[in-house]
Amino acid sequence: MAKKLPELSIFFPFWNEEENVSRVVFSALDVAKKVTVKWEIIIIDDGSSDNTLREAEKIAFENKNIRIVSHKPNRGYGAALKEGFQNASYNYIVFTDGDGQFDIAQITKFIDKIDNADIVIGYRRKRRDTFARHILMYMLRVWDLIFFGFWFRDIDCGFKMFKKESLDKIMPLRSEGAMITTEILAKAKRKNLKIEQVEVDHYKRQFGEQSGANLAVIVRAVLESMILWWDIRNKRI
Repeated sequence: MAKKLPELSIFFPFWNEEENVSRVVFSALDVAKKVTVKWEIIIIDDGSSDNTLREAEKIAFENKNIRIVSHKPNRGYGAALKEGFQNASYNYIVFTDGDGQFDIAQITKFIDKIDNADIVIGYRRKRRDTFARHILMYMLRVWDLIFFGFWFRDIDCGFKMFKKESLDKIMPLRSEGAMITTEILAKAKRKNLKIEQVEVDHYKRQFGEQSGANLAVIVRAVLESMILWWDIRNKRI
């Protein structure tokens, strides 16, 4: 069992995850009590059009350690992560995606490494996604190697932990869409931050629909990536 952290902010980005939000948040409630002394859980509702926000409000009403940040309209994955980072109160920050495909109990693997790192990022032992998403993941790794000069086993894995002081060094973040993870790692590389990787399990989505292979999401990611590359090349960040 990993040591207990003195304090921890946990947040989840949700978009149209009404069938997942309760299961994901209640799992985090159980885990938080075991791994940290002082904690908070932040539910980020990224402009959901279903009952995600209503379900979140029910949970938060009964738990003083839970807060909700909600915005409309839907802005994108990057925007949701930025809300989480900006609203986190404590010195250790972790997020997982709100689709229920990760086990928050595996945070102990991240805690074991965070004292000797600035950022700890997960990589999926076996990715439980469609073939198209596997192809996109490989293309992203190649893309980031060419344009940003780094190679990680699983760049867009939605399970990451940060020290707040390290996160502050790469803020502000610009990307509103899926390229947020590339921006985080590219800026961390420029700041010579130490990044550790840990293996995590990945589970099949039980409820809801994925959006990562959506054409609009891909086009937006490419555009944001080129803006990031230009900013780095011209030393704007």
